[in-house]
Amino acid sequence: MKILAISDPHGNYSKINDLLKLDMLQNIDMVLIAGDITDFGPDYKAIELIKMFTVPVIAVPGNCDNRGIIEVLNSSKAINLHNNFITIENLTLIGFGGSNPTPFNTPFEMDEDEIEQCLKELLKIVEKSPENNIKLLLTHAPPYETLDEINIGHVGSRAIKKFVDYMDIVVCAHIHEARGVMKVGDTTIVNPGMACHGYAALIELSKPNQKRTVNVELIQA
Repeated sequence: MKILAISDPHGNYSKINDLLKLDMLQNIDMVLIAGDITDFGPDYKAIELIKMFTVPVIAVPGNCDNRGIIEVLNSSKAINLHNNFITIENLTLIGFGGSNPTPFNTPFEMDEDEIEQCLKELLKIVEKSPENNIKLLLTHAPPYETLDEINIGHVGSRAIKKFVDYMDIVVCAHIHEARGVMKVGDTTIVNPGMACHGYAALIELSKPNQKRTVNVELIQA
């Protein structure tokens, strides 16, 4: 399974078509969007991005998206994965958008306790999925101490960090200067980078009935 992961376009979709022209992306199976789809709105602008793709789109909002974007995602052809789950072939996905609190009082922030309680419920779904399924967590905020460092230190979510070990891959965003791929134990964590700058990631997952493998390549238009 080939997945295009993007994040943080902040309402600027000018580089998306350039990405989609890359040879390596001609046979992708789905697109993951890790939030900050707009730049504080308008909410309906998300439809413009979703319509650019001909394959299934799975998305969560970011902290710079208004909460009204949930209704837009729910009414679109995309799958809103915020506080939600879906299984596609041998891939079980759970998602949680927005972020832990920031100093900027952005529209889609939640305290760590709320994030943790919601993820606990979603983890029950993961634990019931077939053992050989690949487990993917799509968030906007990164886990604490992983792809989350800025000039004042680590700013990721302590709640999300508690669930990393249960997943095979975590796709996150939020920290623009922390684009990269890291391993935490057996879990691969990727921040695709800002889509408005042409950054993205290509994720390749093993097929059903094969040994579980996760390969990630950072790409740029």
